[in-house]
Amino acid sequence: MSWTDERVEMLRKLWNDGLSASQVAAEIGAGITRNAVIGKIHRLGLAQRAKTPLAARPRVAKPQRPQALPARVHHGHAPAVIGNVALALAPRALVMPDARPQEEVVIPMSERVTLMELRESMCRWPIGDPTSPEFRFCGAKSPGGGGPYCGYHSQIAYQPVQDRRRARDQLRSAARLA
Repeated sequence: MSWTDERVEMLRKLWNDGLSASQVAAEIGAGITRNAVIGKIHRLGLAQRAKTPLAARPRVAKPQRPQALPARVHHGHAPAVIGNVALALAPRALVMPDARPQEEVVIPMSERVTLMELRESMCRWPIGDPTSPEFRFCGAKSPGGGGPYCGYHSQIAYQPVQDRRRARDQLRSAARLA
């Protein structure tokens, strides 16, 4: 397929007559596709064309019909309810079960360590905002081979799967009751 001078002239004429790219491709034939027509139109700078008389007319807005509510029949034995009744309940706050250990370990500031002071046998639990100069790590003694955290922070970081499932199921049942 090549664009000969006569095909280009035919393309210009058909395009200016208001035919679509698909119609132009069908008229020219000889293996010319719609995309080939569109590409040639852009290369020739013919993309903007005069509005066809049909497209030049202003659109007339359809008149809006008044929307009437459908008639509801009330039989007297049940209250008439409109809408989704599941959403009609007042929302209640769910209380999340506390997965953290009950005893709180207070780490004195003197035991907290910076990144440079942190050693292999120390707890690596971060305390505070990492962008602030007061940011420290727990620094308490971690059990040998027991992971990067002390006993207290290990209980927070590593929750058994069964405990997580139980807490999730409790939340779901509480949500259903609410």
